[in-house]
Amino acid sequence: MVSRTGFYSWLRNPFSTRDRENKRLLTLIQDSYEASGRVYGSPRVWADLREMGEIVNKKRVARLMREHNIRAVYGYKVPRTIYGRPSIISSNRLQRQFDVGQPDYAWVTDITYIRTWQGWLYLAVVIDLFSRKVVGWSMKPTLARELAVDALLMTVWRRKPTSRVIIHSDQGSQYGSDDWLRFCRANNLEPSMSRRGNCWDNAVAESFFSSLKKERVKKRIYKTRDLARSDIFEYIEMFYNPKRRHSHLGDVSPEAFERASFLGKDVSTVRG
Repeated sequence: MVSRTGFYSWLRNPFSTRDRENKRLLTLIQDSYEASGRVYGSPRVWADLREMGEIVNKKRVARLMREHNIRAVYGYKVPRTIYGRPSIISSNRLQRQFDVGQPDYAWVTDITYIRTWQGWLYLAVVIDLFSRKVVGWSMKPTLARELAVDALLMTVWRRKPTSRVIIHSDQGSQYGSDDWLRFCRANNLEPSMSRRGNCWDNAVAESFFSSLKKERVKKRIYKTRDLARSDIFEYIEMFYNPKRRHSHLGDVSPEAFERASFLGKDVSTVRG
């Protein structure tokens, strides 16, 4: 027999605390799984949750994924006519050579989106491969061509390169526009483009966006674009560039790594 009090309590709240927590965790699991391109199994999904600050048992993540048939997908083939097609506008001059020995030899650029209640906020960044520093950025409410060009304009204004620089991007329409190509020609920049659909050709930019979203955005939806813009500015200029330790740089920040190079120190020992 169930007591009357217990019955009415169940009517008001038919799901247990654990059921509600499982439902919340399942949403996070599905987000991590989809963000990985459906290639993450339970160990990597669990690592994503831990990085987000969730305290959850690895076996619980595996059980929830198993119960909802969420499995890593490996070994499928994407049609050759689409995946890996080189650009007809600019060849892939970078060829995944992400380790460079001097500043302003090669930059990479890409665009991502941030959710707000007012709609999307689009972020374009330019990263120097030498130090992994974000040397230029732009944020706008649309994917207009100016988004990419403005980020590159900031970079040229800040860095003032004295020799030709490779600027590597994906095959997004912004990077094939006349505005982009004319700006590159006018500023001694050499465009380079990834193969179509191959995110690994621009892995450094993808890695930065992953860090931004895991460490700052954390699947939030900002109330306004201005709030999002302010928070992302703070992450880039007040944390990532001057303070965030980067494993590729020997656990020093991008700005500290650049200072070491400008002072004539052997940066190969900093990289380890």
